[in-house]
Amino acid sequence: MQTLISNDAKGPSSGFRQMMNVMHAVILRDIRSRFFNHGLGFLIVPLLPLAHVGLLLTIYHVTNREVVFGDDLQLFFATGLAPALGFNYLSRFMSVSLQANKGMTAFPVVRVLDIMLARAFLEFMGMNLAIFVLLIALTISGSDIFPRDPAAALQAYAVTMTMGVGVGIIISVFAAIWPLAALFWALFIVVLYLASDGPIYLHAFPGSVLQAASWNPVFHAVQWVRSAYYPGYPTEYLDKTYLISWAFASVAVGLLLERLLKRQILRG
Repeated sequence: MQTLISNDAKGPSSGFRQMMNVMHAVILRDIRSRFFNHGLGFLIVPLLPLAHVGLLLTIYHVTNREVVFGDDLQLFFATGLAPALGFNYLSRFMSVSLQANKGMTAFPVVRVLDIMLARAFLEFMGMNLAIFVLLIALTISGSDIFPRDPAAALQAYAVTMTMGVGVGIIISVFAAIWPLAALFWALFIVVLYLASDGPIYLHAFPGSVLQAASWNPVFHAVQWVRSAYYPGYPTEYLDKTYLISWAFASVAVGLLLERLLKRQILRG
């Protein structure tokens, strides 16, 4: 560990190399400490959202849920669950990044931001792997996984993950000072998840429900992804600018809070 984060680099790129070394050390520590003290434990990261999606799709099949758009029940719900769970898992596990790695700040070269970015990278790669395996499973089952508008689907996913990182930084900062913040966030994202249109098709409810749900940025992520798959999908409540604003504002606020509250974080 000490070798990985040593501060003996020279030259103009030494700062970047040092940051990469620190992030590498944090990622290795995260993997080993969270998953059976072995690098292969990283494979559990994508299994959690995959198990979540698999359980819900099984429930939908057993209860004979009707296909609202298209002729593929599992693809319809997967297009809603993927962005909703991507945001939830990324922000949720980032929220405890500083709490889990507070001891590493004893090394002078380890910055608070490096710890959060390392966890963000780890969870982002885990979600990418989970979605990749999900797409393979859908393909094997006969689903046509290619969206009508691939660019829109990728844009929606990128913006959603950016928002997950930004919100994750914000909650991680607060949780490092007030540990209960991570618990409160874990409970609150259940509300965001249920109101996202992913697990429950909200367009079957009155307009007042949709109006209330439209305050939830994750709702717009689901709308954006599904509209990329299904022509005629109702988008009267979709506001891409709202979601993009949430994504970049959360990153900016998170980085600002990290700067302003660094001393409190290290004392927390």
